[in-house]
This record gives sequence, structure tokens and C-alpha cells, in this order.
Amino acid sequence: MSAEPTRALDDLSRLCVHTITTKPWSLEQAADAYAAAGIPSITVWRDALEGIGAQAAGERLRRHGLSVVSLCRGGFFPHVEEAARRAALDDNRRAIDEAAALGAPLVVLVCGAHPGQSLSRSRAQIQQGIEALLPHAEQHGVRLAIEPLHPMYADTRSAINTLGQANDVALAIGSDLVGVAVDVYHLWWDPALEAEIARAGRAGKLFAFHVCDWKTPTVDLLLDRGLPGEGCIDVRGIRGWVERAGFRGFIEVEIFSTKYWEMDQHQLLTRVVEAYRAHV
Repeated sequence: MSAEPTRALDDLSRLCVHTITTKPWSLEQAADAYAAAGIPSITVWRDALEGIGAQAAGERLRRHGLSVVSLCRGGFFPHVEEAARRAALDDNRRAIDEAAALGAPLVVLVCGAHPGQSLSRSRAQIQQGIEALLPHAEQHGVRLAIEPLHPMYADTRSAINTLGQANDVALAIGSDLVGVAVDVYHLWWDPALEAEIARAGRAGKLFAFHVCDWKTPTVDLLLDRGLPGEGCIDVRGIRGWVERAGFRGFIEVEIFSTKYWEMDQHQLLTRVVEAYRAHV
């Protein structure tokens, strides 16, 4: 894959960090540290809300001057049992409620899959599930971003594995509230990625952009993501593609890493900022 050079970002005004990146910290600790580091925005994972509540969490974040970019995560629609699909819809409605209370304009959807049925059936259930959520999302003014996941997760985590598939679902649903999230970790390998990013941009469906890196060798396919610049993904080149497609939103650092969760989180956050400046 190659991409035209894109200049480095001059400041941190578009940097967002996911709470999962600094998982050992409480939400209050993360808010203190992100604000002190000059990071202007945060994406909150739902586990970080435990013991606080979404509304109180949103108030705390705003007191720290942090903008809330999104809530992670909803989704996991498919199942062979109808009762389980209904339960998933109930949980997604709760995620929308939490996003509204938190002040997050977007819920990111990790759409799910079930190994007991075909991928095509899981994809149909994903579209049906998102359509069923639309009245609730409209009531609360919360957008929904379909995040395609790498094909290695197609058994249980997501039957939506390319940006083309995510675009197809978003366009078939045809709501202004439904778009896509581009995560370089999941999509960097796709030869159609540049064209599908442009397609999402033309349709006004490019809602979120997540960055990290693919380390070589990768010792764990879930919990060994790298900081931008540590691996083989052309992060800056893909950033150029999303910007040429019209994206001007926050650039979200989302890293799952046992190695980084074990280190001093203040040191990690310093490295996140350095990697963002140098490689995003």
C-alpha cells in the first residue's frame, strides 16, 4: 500500500485518546492526565462509567475541559436465538441512553457475529438491528458508526470486515445518523481502502477515524497493538485519504496492549503524544 505524503500535525487540537488506551486508570485519573497533557478530547469506553454513571461522568469530563467524541461500544447484534438478539437491542438502547447522558454525539458499533450461522445471516441481522435502533437514536440525537473489524475477528466479533461492507450497510439503511468508523488496525491491508474511504466521504458517512499500529511480529492479535510508528501501517498516508474525503474530526488513539497497560500510564501518555506528533 502506498499513499501520498501528508504533513505532520502541528498541534494537539485534533487528538483524542480512548480510555481503553490507558485502561488501568479510572475515568477521573484519565481526565486529569489527558487535560494536563494538552489532549482536548476523549472517547469513553462503557466500562469506565461503572460506579460513576454517564451523566456524572460527562460533567466531570467537561470540568476538565475535555470534549467527548464518542462512546464505545454498542453492537453485537447477531445470534441464532431471537431472545439473544432482543437482549442485544436492549443493551444498545442503553448505550444510546448513556451516550446522551454523557454528552457523546456518537456510539461506535462493533457489530458482532455468531459462529453458529453464516456470515451473510449475521450481516443481515446487523442491518436489521441498526434499523431497529434508529427511533431511539433519533429521539436522543445520537449517531451510530459501523466499525468494520479485521477478518480474523469474523467468527464472533464482527461479520463486517471491510469498509466496503460497512459502507453498503450504512447506505442501505439510508439514515443521516448511520455512518462508518475507519480504524487503521482493522483496515490497513485492504486494497480497496482508499476508494472506500472516498466513497464514505462522498456519502457523508465518514464519522470517526481511529489510529494505532500493527506490530511485526504481533504476539497477540487482540492485545498487542502498537503506537503509531511502531509497525507497518502507513498511518499518515491513511490520514491523508480520510482528510481528502472531507474528514475534519478528531483523530482517536485506540490501543489495546497488555504491554502498555503494565507500564506507568503517565509515561505511556507521553509516548502517545510523541507518536501522534511524529507519525500521525
